[in-house]
Amino acid sequence: MNKNLFSLLGLGTTLVTPAISIYAQQTKSPNFIFILADDIGYGDLSCYGEKTIHTPNVDKLASRGIRFTDAHAVAATSTPSRYSLLTGHYAWRRNDTGIATGDAGMIIRPEQTTIADMFKTCGYTTGAVGKWHLGLGDKARTQDWNGYITPGLSDIGFDYSYIMAATGDRVPCVFVDNQRVVNLDPNDPIQVSYEKPFPGEPLGKDHPELLTTLKPSVNHGHDQAIVNGISRIGYMKGGKQALWKDENIADSITNKAVNFIRDNKDHPFFLYFATNDAHVPRVPHPRFVGKSGMGARGDALLEFDWSVGEIIKTLDKLGLTENTLIVLTSDNGPVVDDGYQDRAVELLGKHRPWGPFRGGKYSIFEAGTRIPFLISWPAKVKSGVSNALVSQIDLFASLSALMGKEVKKEDAPDSQNYLSAFLGETKKGRKYIIEQAGTLSVSTSKWKYIAPGNGPAYNKLTNTELGNSKEPQLYNLKKDRGEKENVASKHAMEIATLKAILEKEKALNPQYVPITH
Repeated sequence: MNKNLFSLLGLGTTLVTPAISIYAQQTKSPNFIFILADDIGYGDLSCYGEKTIHTPNVDKLASRGIRFTDAHAVAATSTPSRYSLLTGHYAWRRNDTGIATGDAGMIIRPEQTTIADMFKTCGYTTGAVGKWHLGLGDKARTQDWNGYITPGLSDIGFDYSYIMAATGDRVPCVFVDNQRVVNLDPNDPIQVSYEKPFPGEPLGKDHPELLTTLKPSVNHGHDQAIVNGISRIGYMKGGKQALWKDENIADSITNKAVNFIRDNKDHPFFLYFATNDAHVPRVPHPRFVGKSGMGARGDALLEFDWSVGEIIKTLDKLGLTENTLIVLTSDNGPVVDDGYQDRAVELLGKHRPWGPFRGGKYSIFEAGTRIPFLISWPAKVKSGVSNALVSQIDLFASLSALMGKEVKKEDAPDSQNYLSAFLGETKKGRKYIIEQAGTLSVSTSKWKYIAPGNGPAYNKLTNTELGNSKEPQLYNLKKDRGEKENVASKHAMEIATLKAILEKEKALNPQYVPITH
């Protein structure tokens, strides 16, 4: 085993020491906002050099802080990525963190500690607004959609929540406000199933004439319950008064986020604001339609930028900008055709949502997990660009350090303290990161090893190279960031080093969480 291997393997979970609370001592406790975009890629924002789209509000945020060029989500799909961000626990250590159905039980269990819990113990008011996709209720298929849904977000650290029950393309298509469905008529109760349709309820696959807003792409499976002229995944009956209007989703959640900021302007708050715009089905508000020249997906990017602008404008008006730490990032890489005939492929033109990288959503290649990542905190963070290797999973430990809170061994076991990198005080980040999509990979700032897997190499439906191979893969990201040349046969020592790191991490299995649902 070489010297480099010992060095890399020596990096364990970093516990936070109270001494780092100097940041909190030097200033009034900052507010925290996470803006988590859905399916927005490295190349989707103009601050990352994209010339075919203009996102001025995101650019403004970037100008006020640090833009990271080597930042990563933990997984290439929504549910596991969000789970790890909020818990500091690798989703791949559990077997129930795949893409959640709309009737999934809570994946983050009440007995787990979340980053929201941490902020609550520091005296913060905590809120979650927007897309959730991490399950509700104790067990799958047992939620009381017509009453108080428990357990819910109040059991995992959030004082306030206004969320989409799952995601835009899955039923139930309703908002849940503090664990009760919004605008529900008790005489029209909601029923949800992912097993069989409800008699008499039309399905998209049988009634294409009812699909007046969007039609599903062939063979993608978005052809079941019809809501707002769009067929979804899953079956639903009732709750007609509670159904959202797709074109109003961005307005609804943005207004709730703005109101949360206003309501808590006089004391510290943490807001988790998860947008939906670029996720299918893409139905931007009419004021954005046709503005990008790239169809619904491009227009959705402009809508996302508008939401960011509303957050910025609110903070500016309330005098909160200087002392609010904003993290803007995405849950995974981009996908163009993900289930609906919205002409996103035909109108893409020269736009490259994945930037210079290979793959996209669902892929273990770089574009699946290398995501936009900005941190703005004008009171403490100087503007600039950082190439530090950072991961969303480390926000838990790092911000705990900022608050002077010790991370217990059983809490956020995979999260490490890289506060200095996040604040731009150093460009030295992680020694390695681990990511999940079909298989696992381990990367340094130079090398990326993809473990052999039995999954398909290509998803024809989404036109995505998934990165799976029965052979080991090794890429030199310094020379080949597009991962074009597999150099595994030429670098046996690097393969051995990275493989040993991965096996060590897999063997650790810290904080096993019992699966009870």
